[in-house]
Amino acid sequence: MTDVNLITLTDPRTPAAEAYRTLRTNLMFYGLDTPISTLVISSPVPGEGKSVTLANLAVTLAQGGHTTIVVDGDLRQPRQHDLWRLSNEYGLTDMLLEDAALQNPALQAVGVDNLRVLTSGPLPPNPADVIGSRRMDEVIEALKSKADYVLFDAPPVLAVTDAALLGLKVDGLLLVLRAGASRRDHAARAKEELERVKVPVIGTVLVNASRDSAVSQYYTR
Repeated sequence: MTDVNLITLTDPRTPAAEAYRTLRTNLMFYGLDTPISTLVISSPVPGEGKSVTLANLAVTLAQGGHTTIVVDGDLRQPRQHDLWRLSNEYGLTDMLLEDAALQNPALQAVGVDNLRVLTSGPLPPNPADVIGSRRMDEVIEALKSKADYVLFDAPPVLAVTDAALLGLKVDGLLLVLRAGASRRDHAARAKEELERVKVPVIGTVLVNASRDSAVSQYYTR
């Protein structure tokens, strides 16, 4: 059973679910000029909805016929195994430590065609060092060979360096902001920090925005 926050599965006809499909379309159009197959999703600070956003985007990509892997790269407070109701005994950290796991990662099915999840696995004592290692480059390449899209959940940008380190290894980073909660100065600082180290920020996603009544009426007819 999946989390109720996975609106693209629990209530796919709602405006919120359609917004995730729009995000998928925008991402694919962006990739016409700059191909994107690996993507980090983060936020300026905790509690802005990055993990749920990533999971719902992954569902829409899979439903669109694209093989997709969700990777929980938040090696401090992983969330994906809870969202998908999965075991977190094995995962990303095993790939970083074991050659056998690198060749045969512990990808878990979630009942959605084309979609698999790699949970974080046991948490390391030094997440930033692990994320920034050359071995992580090998992990990314191994996962790219198994899917059209690989989406990495990463810790908040302003909390630790992990998101920036991971963002330098992939095709781009999406920044999640929460309407009514995200602070303008936090968003600006996160953008500045990412740009300073030359992480390719491909855009922002605003979640929890108020509904447009005219659009909502269309979906409830």
